[in-house]
Amino acid sequence: MPDARIAIVGGGLSGLYAALLLEQRGIKDYLLLEARETFGGRIASVASTGQMAQETGLPSDGIDRFDLGPTWFWPVYQPQMDKLVRDLDLAYFEQHETGDMVVELSPQEPPARTRGYLSAPSSMRLVGGMGALIDAIRSKLEPTRLIAAQPVKWLHHSGPHIEIGTETAHGQPTTYRAAHVLLALPPRLAAVTLRFSPALPDTLMHDWRNTATWMATHAKYVALYDTPFWREQGLSGEARSARGPLGEIHDASMPGGHAALFGFFAIPARVRRNVSDDVMRAHCRTQFARLFGPQAAMPVADVIKDWASDPYTATVADQDGTAQHGAAPAAVAASGVWHGRITGIASEWSPQFPGYVAGAIEAAAIGVQTLAEHIAFRTTP
Repeated sequence: MPDARIAIVGGGLSGLYAALLLEQRGIKDYLLLEARETFGGRIASVASTGQMAQETGLPSDGIDRFDLGPTWFWPVYQPQMDKLVRDLDLAYFEQHETGDMVVELSPQEPPARTRGYLSAPSSMRLVGGMGALIDAIRSKLEPTRLIAAQPVKWLHHSGPHIEIGTETAHGQPTTYRAAHVLLALPPRLAAVTLRFSPALPDTLMHDWRNTATWMATHAKYVALYDTPFWREQGLSGEARSARGPLGEIHDASMPGGHAALFGFFAIPARVRRNVSDDVMRAHCRTQFARLFGPQAAMPVADVIKDWASDPYTATVADQDGTAQHGAAPAAVAASGVWHGRITGIASEWSPQFPGYVAGAIEAAAIGVQTLAEHIAFRTTP
C-alpha cells in the first residue's frame, strides 16, 4: 500500500499545477493519479495529421497542434493565468477576427456576409495550443510522482490516513494512502464516480452533483487546411448558424503552422450519440462549403471531439444539460471526518472563473495555499 503525504486525484491542468505549486513549496511527498492514459484532462489537442497529439511531458517544439478543449484566455481579466504563461515562457497571440463574418439566420435562408467585430479585450491563444501549457508544467515535475491510467474508484477515511482505491484498465486494483486529498476532477464527476466511505455530507454531495461540468455537453469539430483561404476572401473565419450542425465557428489557424477552422456543435448530446463521426464530419464539411466556399469541403484532416461521450468528463446528467459557467460550490466539507482532509481544486471550484482555464489555475492555487496552512498548523509544535 504506497503512501504519500498528499494525493492529487486528476491529472488535468488543476492537478498538474497543484503538483507544481507543492514542489515549489518544497513538498515533494505527493502522488498524482490520472484516469486517462495521458495527462491534460479537458485540455486535448489534434496534430496536423488529424491524430490526437499525445503529451510527452517535455516542452514541445511543434506548434502545429489545435485545441479540442478550451482554447482562449484573457490576460487583462486573468492576470494569474497570464503570469503563469509568462513564467513558463510560452508564446501567445490574438485570436484572428479581422474580416467579415458569415451568418445563417435560419435553416431556410442562404448564408450572408456581415460586418465582423473585434473582441475587447482580445481573446488570446497559446502557440502550440493549450497542450503547450500542459507540456511546460509537466516538464518541471518529478515523473515518478505522476501515475496515469489509474482511475480512482473510492476513498475511505481510516483515521490518520485516507485510503484511495484505483483500478487499472485490466481490472488490477491498487490502494494508496495519503493524509490529504486534492480532488482535481469536476465536482459532479467526483460525486458520481467516486465512492466515499463514510459518505460526504448530504448538502455537499447535492451541491457537487448539481454543478455543471464545463465542456461536458460540448462537441467540437476541427478542420485543417494548408492555407487560410477564407482570409483572401475578406472573411474572418467567424460564423454563426441557425442551420447547423455547427452553431458557432472560429478561425483556429496556428501562426507558422496549418490553417484551421473549428466549430461548436449546436446539436444536443443525446442526438449526437446516435450519429456516427463519419456522417457528422460529412455534414460539417458541407456546412463549411456553404459558408466559406467549395475549398472548405476539402480539409487535409478533420476530427470531432465529443466531450459528452468522454466518461472522464461527462455523466448521464450532462446529456441533457446546457453549457454554462455556474457558481462554484463549496470545495471542502464544513464539518465531520472529511473536514480538512479533502479539497476540490478543479476549475469548477474557482470563485472567479469557474469552468475556465484560468479557473483551474485559481482553484489549484487556493487549494494548495489552504492545504499548506493546514499542514503547517498541524505540524507546528
